[in-house]
Amino acid sequence: MGFFDLFRSRDKPAVQDHYTAGPLHLPFYTGIADSGKFVNQREAMQLTAVRRCVQILSESIASLPLHLYQEEDAGSKKKATDHPLYSLLYLIPNEEMTSFSFRETMMQHLLLWGNAYAQKIYNGLGELIALYPLMPQKMDVQRGMDGKIYYVYTKTPDEAGQGDKETIVMTKHEVFHIPGMGFDGLVGYSPIAMARNSLGMSLATEEYGSKFFANGASPSGVLEHPGVLKDPEKVREAWNRAYRGSNNANKIAVLEEGMKYTPISVNPDEAQFLETRKFQIDEIARIFGVPPHMIGDLEKSSFNNIEQQSLEFVKYTLNPWVCRWEQAVTVQLLTRDERKQGYYPKFNIDGLLRGDYESRMNGYAVGRQNGWMSANDIRRLENLDPIPASEGGDDYLINGNMTKLKDAGIFAGTQNGGADE
Repeated sequence: MGFFDLFRSRDKPAVQDHYTAGPLHLPFYTGIADSGKFVNQREAMQLTAVRRCVQILSESIASLPLHLYQEEDAGSKKKATDHPLYSLLYLIPNEEMTSFSFRETMMQHLLLWGNAYAQKIYNGLGELIALYPLMPQKMDVQRGMDGKIYYVYTKTPDEAGQGDKETIVMTKHEVFHIPGMGFDGLVGYSPIAMARNSLGMSLATEEYGSKFFANGASPSGVLEHPGVLKDPEKVREAWNRAYRGSNNANKIAVLEEGMKYTPISVNPDEAQFLETRKFQIDEIARIFGVPPHMIGDLEKSSFNNIEQQSLEFVKYTLNPWVCRWEQAVTVQLLTRDERKQGYYPKFNIDGLLRGDYESRMNGYAVGRQNGWMSANDIRRLENLDPIPASEGGDDYLINGNMTKLKDAGIFAGTQNGGADE
């Protein structure tokens, strides 16, 4: 089944008046910021700091290995490669996307709109066989009169073939929904809308800088003439044609008939233009929880703290998103019986927490010497070939001078006893 077969009559409940006419939540709206700039997701992505933050977070989540596991007896686990969901999560969620592009798209929706939606496609046996992303700005989550949640999606002609605009009503069984931060726990709020004024100021700063350079990278001013000009507009146009624009910057002006040029604008340095731009970069990084050095601001970074900032990024920024994904997959894509059977998804973030080479080696040494890591455990983490088991690659070792506290005096007591006899 392809994407063009998604929106069919089977997607509609038998009685469509089960859902309310209003939304489930009162969202923050994009629109005109206090700076006078119009702010929405598309405008925000034109800011390089926003684009880089969204790119870093979406690509980080998309590049992490996502496996489905099953718990076995004695607390061990194995990859559930025979389960249909394993392939959807790790390799190919639908016929048109890889797992990387699917998760990257869903994360971009989360970061820009605060929600990520995908339609779940089932085969005749009721097995989940595909996940297709849905555009979040076209989705409306509503509480039905029966107390259930419905997803009302506005399909436009650019989706699923040609046709008129159509409203599709889907149930929770048919939609995979990852909500971002919100007040009701059911629907997330757009970070772009919540930070509208801050982003509006960034857009206004960008526009100011562009117009500044478009006007010749020099302050505007007044042309003074000792007499009366018959056609001042003609003089103004001639001046702009000769000296306005970055291509005409630093050209030498020739003034005739006693004319004098007097600048009247405030210098950008005096207006703290550059400082404002730097602050807005930090502000955007703060919105998304990304360390400034990861989006190119190295002013407060050094070789001593960049690694620590990167580890904090994994623990305090990526890890909450990972938990959000894992729990959404567990609750919405696994059945109750499958959860009882021990199936669960897991992102592998160990590679991001490995630190530098010396720190890893010291950590491996501690694990090896204390008996909870074998040589092959370490080699797998370093992507090295295993040592054959016959040569001790799977053996767990421990220092011989370590013993239980209650047995600490046995050896000495035996020696003393033998001497007394």
